[in-house]
Amino acid sequence: MRLLLVEDSPRLIELVGETMRDAGWRLDAVSSLSEAEAAISEREHDLVLLDLGLPDGDGLDLLKWIRQEHAGLPVLVITARGSVDERVQGLDAGADDYLVKPFHHRELLSRCRAMLRRNPHAIQPVLEAGALRFDPATAELTCGAAAVALPPRERSLIEMLMREVGRVVPKRRLETALSEYGQELSSNALELAVSRVRKRLQPLDTGVQIETVRGLGYLLRTTA
Repeated sequence: MRLLLVEDSPRLIELVGETMRDAGWRLDAVSSLSEAEAAISEREHDLVLLDLGLPDGDGLDLLKWIRQEHAGLPVLVITARGSVDERVQGLDAGADDYLVKPFHHRELLSRCRAMLRRNPHAIQPVLEAGALRFDPATAELTCGAAAVALPPRERSLIEMLMREVGRVVPKRRLETALSEYGQELSSNALELAVSRVRKRLQPLDTGVQIETVRGLGYLLRTTA
């Protein structure tokens, strides 16, 4: 899952980023209407978290643009505008849900999960490779009956490799997918993530191995 946060508060960007990454979701964060339009046009997102008070305009204008250009993209408004009239205005403008600041991170996650369940395009099947099983809805990785703990970036990496099991996934594609908008992942950072996943899986009877294909990328191969 990749979410887009449109918010101009650095502290809130940091807090929401930690919450989403801990949940196993990738998060792009931008702080203006113009950056948001560019991010939505350049990358596919499963959900937008939208603040309304932005430095270069009103988030409602972006919401109306999304409904015109990307009608199926779910939008959760997160804002300090909490009166009944303001909530009605946001929902009538096209928001799928509306959350007033301040909010608890658990409620934010719950609302995001509910919205993603209602979006048929965001529903993804459970992935299996060897003894590994990854549930995109919960970002839970298991080997047999045992949970396998991985940091957010490494969870996203194994998810991508499991989606293409038996096929080479190009390094550039992995770097782009694991990066945040405007902050590209380096080759060294990708190699470190691969090394960490290998080290975590090595003592387990997974029935798979990650192979390096020189000059191309990485491949998850079943060994059973």
